[in-house]
Amino acid sequence: MPRRTYLVTGAASGIGRATAARLRDRGHTVIGADLTGTDISADLAIPAGRTELVDRARELTDGRLDAVIACAGLAHPDPITLQVNYFGMVATLEGLRPLLAAGTDPRAVLVSSAVAIHPSDPAIVDAALAGDEDAAVAAAQEAVDRGEGHTIYGSSKHAVARWLRRAAVTEDWAGAGIPLNAVAPGTVVTPMTAPLLDDAAMREVVDASLPMPLHGHARPEQIAPVLAWLASPDNTHITGQILFADGGADATLRGDTGW
Repeated sequence: MPRRTYLVTGAASGIGRATAARLRDRGHTVIGADLTGTDISADLAIPAGRTELVDRARELTDGRLDAVIACAGLAHPDPITLQVNYFGMVATLEGLRPLLAAGTDPRAVLVSSAVAIHPSDPAIVDAALAGDEDAAVAAAQEAVDRGEGHTIYGSSKHAVARWLRRAAVTEDWAGAGIPLNAVAPGTVVTPMTAPLLDDAAMREVVDASLPMPLHGHARPEQIAPVLAWLASPDNTHITGQILFADGGADATLRGDTGW
């Protein structure tokens, strides 16, 4: 496979780190982005950080990228989760799209979650899809105030999945020859999930909400190949899809009702 240039967000840990390592091991150029410890330091929770990411990516790549793999995300019961997982994610992909358009066999992939199929907060989702960050953050804070902060993560992933479905088939993406997809893991053993999985009672709650009959919890290295393939030139016709790499969680929870 020809050497390609990838930008991976969330590259300092978890799925992002594993994906960046896999690509580098195969001889590709990888630009990592995260809060610290990578090629680009940027806070995707704030507009200035999103602008910094795009500006630095343009500088480091001379204005062209072959693929973007957006892994950066949070799972806190706090509005910042929505700011990173939805607004930061969308800003990353929309901001880097012109660089992809200048690349070779461009591809874009984001990390969603099997939690996206759980019930979500319509006020959060609707405000996010409307592009109103202030209203979305206010709705997320209202969820926290009424003791439902746990719904923010799933709502952010639900919203970004719907954004992807809308965007992928537009002239900006499909019309420009750029497949745009997502991978929705189940429970992955990362620094983000460790506090939950290390507690026996919380682990039971996690497993009940995301049952994974095939091999149980995943490691980041088991999700990375799926992201890498979707971001490769081999993927020519898959777009607008959320691929569940979840050990059977989606099939267990929704059965055949997804069809």
